[in-house]
Amino acid sequence: MDAGIPADAIAAARDAVKVHLRAVGTSEDALIAQHAASAMGLCEAFTGQVLIVRSLRQTLAARGAWQRLDQAPVRAISGVAWLAQDGVATPVPAEGHAIDIDARGEGWVRMTGAREGRIAVDYQAGLATDWAGLPPPVAQGVVLLAAHLFEAKGAQPPAVVTALWRPWRRMRLSGERAA
Repeated sequence: MDAGIPADAIAAARDAVKVHLRAVGTSEDALIAQHAASAMGLCEAFTGQVLIVRSLRQTLAARGAWQRLDQAPVRAISGVAWLAQDGVATPVPAEGHAIDIDARGEGWVRMTGAREGRIAVDYQAGLATDWAGLPPPVAQGVVLLAAHLFEAKGAQPPAVVTALWRPWRRMRLSGERAA
């Protein structure tokens, strides 16, 4: 249940892009918002981090080994449920699983029972609760990329964008860790 980038964050990014472009009026708001949403999505893909906190659900195989959640930084893991063949979710009792959020904000889940199947993990992930809470280099990169998309109509994006985002990029080697 990835709700996508929240509309209020896209609107705030749009407003920041309009300030950067010195755009007045509202005639281009929809297009600038579309570019802002694209820039935020590209930032998430490049950095490997969810920008604005949102609720997510990930389906995993039920395993006894630790499995890393796909999105980060994880703020909370709110539930683990067995998934039946028909998709019906049944909560797993606390003694049936283990969860962890490490110092890097990576979320981990493992099953402690011997049951096979699939599980659904509900969690929240995000760097900030809103646009204003984003680290300035991340927000500035989004603004510059959205402005570039608006003005350049397909030309190569400026290198400064990746320079701003590179310190926030997360690299992953494996999806499992030792018990």
